[in-house]
Amino acid sequence: MNDSDIHPPNDATPQPDQPDQPAPGDQAAAVIQEIGRENAELRDRLLRTLADMENLRKRTEREVADARSYGISAFARDILIVADGMHRALEALDAELRENASESVKALLDGVELTERSLLNALEKHGVKRFEPNGQKFDPNRHQAMYEMEDPSVPVGTVVQVMQAGYSIGERVLRPALVAVSKGGPKAAPQAAAAEPAANDNPGAK
Repeated sequence: MNDSDIHPPNDATPQPDQPDQPAPGDQAAAVIQEIGRENAELRDRLLRTLADMENLRKRTEREVADARSYGISAFARDILIVADGMHRALEALDAELRENASESVKALLDGVELTERSLLNALEKHGVKRFEPNGQKFDPNRHQAMYEMEDPSVPVGTVVQVMQAGYSIGERVLRPALVAVSKGGPKAAPQAAAAEPAANDNPGAK
Protein backbone atom coordinates (compact mmCIF):
# COMPACT_ATOMS: atom_id res chain seq x y z
CA MET A 1 0.00 0.00 0.00
CA ASN A 2 1.39 3.34 -0.99
CA ASP A 3 1.43 6.42 1.19
CA SER A 4 -0.58 8.11 -1.47
CA ASP A 5 -3.42 5.75 -0.79
CA ILE A 6 -3.41 6.64 2.86
CA HIS A 7 -2.97 10.42 2.43
CA PRO A 8 -4.64 11.65 -0.74
CA PRO A 9 -3.02 14.72 -2.27
CA ASN A 10 -4.54 18.08 -1.28
CA ASP A 11 -4.92 20.24 -4.39
CA ALA A 12 -6.77 23.05 -2.58
CA THR A 13 -4.55 26.19 -2.53
CA PRO A 14 -5.03 28.40 0.53
CA GLN A 15 -6.97 31.59 -0.44
CA PRO A 16 -6.21 34.96 1.11
CA ASP A 17 -8.80 36.44 3.42
CA GLN A 18 -11.44 38.44 1.45
CA PRO A 19 -12.92 41.63 2.92
CA ASP A 20 -16.56 41.52 3.83
CA GLN A 21 -18.70 42.70 0.93
CA PRO A 22 -21.61 45.05 1.76
CA ALA A 23 -24.98 43.59 1.36
CA PRO A 24 -26.91 44.54 -1.77
CA GLY A 25 -29.46 46.35 0.35
CA ASP A 26 -26.78 48.53 1.93
CA GLN A 27 -25.38 49.40 -1.48
CA ALA A 28 -28.80 50.48 -2.74
CA ALA A 29 -29.37 52.64 0.34
CA ALA A 30 -25.99 54.34 -0.15
CA VAL A 31 -26.78 55.06 -3.81
CA ILE A 32 -30.20 56.48 -2.93
CA GLN A 33 -28.64 58.66 -0.22
CA GLU A 34 -26.04 60.01 -2.68
CA ILE A 35 -28.72 60.72 -5.29
CA GLY A 36 -30.78 62.54 -2.66
CA ARG A 37 -27.81 64.67 -1.68
CA GLU A 38 -27.08 65.57 -5.29
CA ASN A 39 -30.75 66.42 -5.88
CA ALA A 40 -30.75 68.69 -2.82
CA GLU A 41 -27.65 70.50 -4.10
CA LEU A 42 -29.15 70.91 -7.57
CA ARG A 43 -32.42 72.17 -6.08
CA ASP A 44 -30.55 74.69 -3.95
CA ARG A 45 -28.61 75.91 -6.98
CA LEU A 46 -31.81 76.18 -8.99
CA LEU A 47 -33.56 78.20 -6.29
CA ARG A 48 -30.58 80.53 -5.97
CA THR A 49 -30.47 81.01 -9.73
CA LEU A 50 -34.20 81.75 -9.87
CA ALA A 51 -33.86 84.24 -7.01
CA ASP A 52 -30.97 85.97 -8.80
CA MET A 53 -32.97 86.15 -12.02
CA GLU A 54 -35.98 87.61 -10.19
CA ASN A 55 -33.79 90.23 -8.52
CA LEU A 56 -32.24 91.07 -11.89
CA ARG A 57 -35.68 91.41 -13.47
CA LYS A 58 -36.91 93.75 -10.73
CA ARG A 59 -33.72 95.81 -10.86
CA THR A 60 -33.98 96.11 -14.64
CA GLU A 61 -37.62 97.17 -14.44
CA ARG A 62 -36.72 99.76 -11.81
CA GLU A 63 -33.85 101.11 -13.90
CA VAL A 64 -36.07 101.32 -16.98
CA ALA A 65 -38.77 103.15 -15.00
CA ASP A 66 -36.18 105.56 -13.59
CA ALA A 67 -34.78 106.18 -17.05
CA ARG A 68 -38.26 107.01 -18.33
CA SER A 69 -39.05 109.29 -15.41
CA TYR A 70 -35.72 110.97 -14.79
CA GLY A 71 -33.85 110.59 -18.07
CA ILE A 72 -34.73 114.17 -19.06
CA SER A 73 -33.57 115.68 -15.76
CA ALA A 74 -30.52 117.44 -17.21
CA PHE A 75 -32.50 118.74 -20.20
CA ALA A 76 -35.40 119.87 -18.00
CA ARG A 77 -33.01 121.69 -15.65
CA ASP A 78 -31.67 123.68 -18.62
CA ILE A 79 -35.19 124.50 -19.82
CA LEU A 80 -36.01 125.93 -16.39
CA ILE A 81 -33.63 128.80 -17.13
CA VAL A 82 -35.89 129.78 -20.05
CA ALA A 83 -39.01 129.50 -17.90
CA ASP A 84 -37.41 131.62 -15.17
CA GLY A 85 -36.48 134.30 -17.71
CA MET A 86 -40.02 134.59 -19.02
CA HIS A 87 -41.44 134.63 -15.50
CA ARG A 88 -39.12 137.43 -14.38
CA ALA A 89 -39.92 139.43 -17.51
CA LEU A 90 -43.64 139.24 -16.75
CA GLU A 91 -43.16 140.11 -13.07
CA ALA A 92 -41.11 143.19 -13.98
CA LEU A 93 -44.28 144.87 -15.27
CA ASP A 94 -46.79 145.78 -12.59
CA ALA A 95 -50.52 146.12 -13.15
CA GLU A 96 -50.35 149.88 -13.72
CA LEU A 97 -47.75 149.60 -16.46
CA ARG A 98 -49.77 146.92 -18.16
CA GLU A 99 -52.90 149.01 -17.97
CA ASN A 100 -51.18 152.01 -19.58
CA ALA A 101 -49.32 149.97 -22.19
CA SER A 102 -50.21 150.21 -25.85
CA GLU A 103 -52.21 147.54 -27.55
CA SER A 104 -49.16 146.14 -29.29
CA VAL A 105 -47.27 145.84 -25.97
CA LYS A 106 -50.29 144.18 -24.36
CA ALA A 107 -50.43 141.70 -27.22
CA LEU A 108 -46.73 140.99 -26.74
CA LEU A 109 -47.24 140.38 -23.02
CA ASP A 110 -50.18 138.11 -23.72
CA GLY A 111 -47.97 136.13 -26.10
CA VAL A 112 -45.23 135.80 -23.49
CA GLU A 113 -47.75 134.62 -20.88
CA LEU A 114 -49.17 132.10 -23.33
CA THR A 115 -45.66 130.84 -24.12
CA GLU A 116 -44.87 130.48 -20.42
CA ARG A 117 -48.06 128.50 -19.81
CA SER A 118 -47.36 126.27 -22.81
CA LEU A 119 -43.81 125.64 -21.58
CA LEU A 120 -45.00 124.75 -18.07
CA ASN A 121 -47.67 122.46 -19.52
CA ALA A 122 -45.09 120.72 -21.67
CA LEU A 123 -42.81 120.23 -18.66
CA GLU A 124 -45.69 118.91 -16.56
CA LYS A 125 -46.58 116.49 -19.34
CA HIS A 126 -43.15 114.93 -18.81
CA GLY A 127 -43.46 114.85 -15.03
CA VAL A 128 -41.82 118.22 -14.23
CA LYS A 129 -43.98 120.27 -11.87
CA ARG A 130 -43.52 123.73 -10.44
CA PHE A 131 -44.10 124.46 -6.75
CA GLU A 132 -44.12 127.69 -4.75
CA PRO A 133 -44.11 126.90 -1.01
CA ASN A 134 -45.16 130.31 0.31
CA GLY A 135 -46.76 129.83 3.74
CA GLN A 136 -45.51 126.27 4.13
CA LYS A 137 -43.16 124.95 6.77
CA PHE A 138 -39.55 125.09 5.65
CA ASP A 139 -38.39 121.74 4.28
CA PRO A 140 -34.62 121.49 3.67
CA ASN A 141 -35.26 118.67 1.20
CA ARG A 142 -37.37 120.90 -1.05
CA HIS A 143 -36.41 124.46 -0.11
CA GLN A 144 -33.18 126.43 0.02
CA ALA A 145 -33.21 129.20 2.61
CA MET A 146 -31.60 132.43 1.38
CA TYR A 147 -32.19 134.52 4.50
CA GLU A 148 -34.46 134.97 7.51
CA MET A 149 -37.19 137.58 7.93
CA GLU A 150 -38.60 138.87 11.19
CA ASP A 151 -42.29 138.02 11.26
CA PRO A 152 -43.95 137.39 14.64
CA SER A 153 -47.30 136.64 12.97
CA VAL A 154 -46.31 133.18 11.73
CA PRO A 155 -44.54 130.23 13.38
CA VAL A 156 -40.77 130.09 13.24
CA GLY A 157 -39.50 128.32 10.13
CA THR A 158 -42.37 129.31 7.86
CA VAL A 159 -41.66 130.22 4.26
CA VAL A 160 -42.69 133.87 3.97
CA GLN A 161 -41.25 134.70 0.57
CA VAL A 162 -40.34 132.78 -2.56
CA MET A 163 -37.59 134.30 -4.66
CA GLN A 164 -37.49 131.46 -7.15
CA ALA A 165 -40.00 128.67 -7.61
CA GLY A 166 -38.91 125.07 -7.20
CA TYR A 167 -39.47 122.19 -9.56
CA SER A 168 -39.89 118.48 -9.01
CA ILE A 169 -39.70 115.56 -11.42
CA GLY A 170 -41.58 112.48 -10.38
CA GLU A 171 -40.87 112.02 -6.69
CA ARG A 172 -37.55 113.86 -6.81
CA VAL A 173 -36.67 117.52 -6.40
CA LEU A 174 -35.28 118.81 -9.66
CA ARG A 175 -34.49 122.23 -8.21
CA PRO A 176 -35.24 123.49 -4.70
CA ALA A 177 -37.22 126.67 -4.23
CA LEU A 178 -35.22 129.70 -3.07
CA VAL A 179 -37.07 131.07 -0.06
CA ALA A 180 -36.98 133.40 2.92
CA VAL A 181 -37.81 131.85 6.29
CA SER A 182 -39.55 133.53 9.20
CA LYS A 183 -38.10 134.11 12.66
CA GLY A 184 -39.30 135.77 15.83
CA GLY A 185 -42.73 134.13 15.86
CA PRO A 186 -44.17 131.32 17.97
CA LYS A 187 -42.59 127.90 17.81
CA ALA A 188 -44.02 125.57 15.20
CA ALA A 189 -46.18 122.73 16.53
CA PRO A 190 -44.28 119.42 16.49
CA GLN A 191 -45.41 117.01 13.82
CA ALA A 192 -46.98 113.73 14.90
CA ALA A 193 -44.69 111.73 12.65
CA ALA A 194 -41.57 112.84 10.90
CA ALA A 195 -41.90 112.74 7.16
CA GLU A 196 -39.36 110.76 5.23
CA PRO A 197 -36.82 112.90 3.36
CA ALA A 198 -37.75 113.46 -0.24
CA ALA A 199 -35.43 112.17 -2.93
CA ASN A 200 -33.36 114.97 -4.41
CA ASP A 201 -32.29 115.04 -8.05
CA ASN A 202 -30.52 118.34 -7.67
CA PRO A 203 -26.76 117.74 -7.40
CA GLY A 204 -26.12 121.23 -6.02
CA ALA A 205 -28.58 120.96 -3.12
CA LYS A 206 -27.25 119.99 0.30
